[in-house]
Amino acid sequence: MSQPVIRIAAAVITDPDGRWLLVRKRDTAAYMQAGGKIEPGEDPRDAVVREIGEELAVVVDPARVRSVGRREAAAANEPGHRLEAHVFAVDGVTDVVATAEIAEAVWVTPEEAGRLPLAPLTVDLLALGGGAAA
Repeated sequence: MSQPVIRIAAAVITDPDGRWLLVRKRDTAAYMQAGGKIEPGEDPRDAVVREIGEELAVVVDPARVRSVGRREAAAANEPGHRLEAHVFAVDGVTDVVATAEIAEAVWVTPEEAGRLPLAPLTVDLLALGGGAAA
């Protein structure tokens, strides 16, 4: 029996110093990219822009959102589910505020991220250097 699939849009957000923005949802341990579930009929790019606004109180210009492909991974917070992730690099995000279901937003180097509990998708993206090779 195949695992249920959750369709998400995930944002790879880095700063000029090469740090990654990771978030942790309330009542969870794993750090991951900002983003979330794609609504029925919603374009994945629109979903990532919406989710960044909801989670980080940042208005993102869709022109600053680049698709870096699709990835599959185990879901971090929904046991027995798999993710189909539309991954986007998002430029120009700097000042963020953790809102909605986000308990914490942190800027970390890839080395610092390796010391945190990470979602499986985040582990994959860090290994790819941001998903550019996705």
